[in-house]
Amino acid sequence: QVQLAESGGGLVQAGGSLRLSCAASGRTFSSYAMGWFRQAPGKDREFVTAISRSGGRTSYADSVKGRFTISRDNAKNTVVLQMSSLKPEDTANYYCAAGLGYLVPLRPSDYHYWGQGTQVTVSS
Repeated sequence: QVQLAESGGGLVQAGGSLRLSCAASGRTFSSYAMGWFRQAPGKDREFVTAISRSGGRTSYADSVKGRFTISRDNAKNTVVLQMSSLKPEDTANYYCAAGLGYLVPLRPSDYHYWGQGTQVTVSS
């Protein structure tokens, strides 16, 4: 079992940057692909980015390509989402997730464990 805890959210002006971290418990972190999703009020949870178990493969939503970067450190059981050139439409609660079975899972249903989320608010 894996427990996930996000941190690093906050309020930032448009054009600014934030760095989200997700710390995972357990000794099997490297067995899981990791992803970030976000959910704005009244909207469905949407895929943001994901990274394979080794970190060698990544995938990004079109809306964040070129602005967000995902990385992981299997020795430290952490995954990081570096966000830059933030826009008001990036405002959402951001969730870290761990999944088995797919190289780079894209759907919420592909993930088995979720964090509690961290709020990101981008002001215009």
